[in-house]
Amino acid sequence: MSNNEEIQNPDAEVEVADQAHQPEAELSFEEKVESLTAELEKALEEAETHKDVAIRAKAESENIRRRAEREISNASKFALEKFAKEILAVVDSLEKALEHPVEGEAQTAMREGIELTYKLLTDTLNKFAIEQISPLGEAFDPGLHEAMVMQESDEHEPNSVMHVIQMGYSLNGRLIRPARVIVSKGKSPEIDQKA
Repeated sequence: MSNNEEIQNPDAEVEVADQAHQPEAELSFEEKVESLTAELEKALEEAETHKDVAIRAKAESENIRRRAEREISNASKFALEKFAKEILAVVDSLEKALEHPVEGEAQTAMREGIELTYKLLTDTLNKFAIEQISPLGEAFDPGLHEAMVMQESDEHEPNSVMHVIQMGYSLNGRLIRPARVIVSKGKSPEIDQKA
């Protein structure tokens, strides 16, 4: 076709456009409903997929927020843990000094000073939730106590703490050092050697 023919026949383009829309116009009502229903189902599936992604993203962000809050809380609660472990050596030294017998007035005055220092230090530790574990007479608990020796004893229940070698400590309920203890065990039955 030449340009002149196109100008002379402007209705030709309109006919071609009408033919392109004709198949839609020829669709029956049921076919249109089916087509629209399929499009609706596809849109609903996509919406459900996006909703699921959004719910998962929200849950993940909540988990991250809770984890961060827990870590911040633990960081503040247990920030003193390293310091507490180091200061326990000082407490142990004062306890060992208090175990020695006193001879004379000079040593009595020194002992009183050590007792006051020890009390001040343990009170300060308690203010910061560093608590002493003294399990004397209690049942042995491997989660809180470290058994150094087991000894036979008639005076103590089997598997109970009969002597504390070194006190244990916890910080805000978390064990930072187990108590070192001597644990009692029942006497072994004597074997009759008469045969």
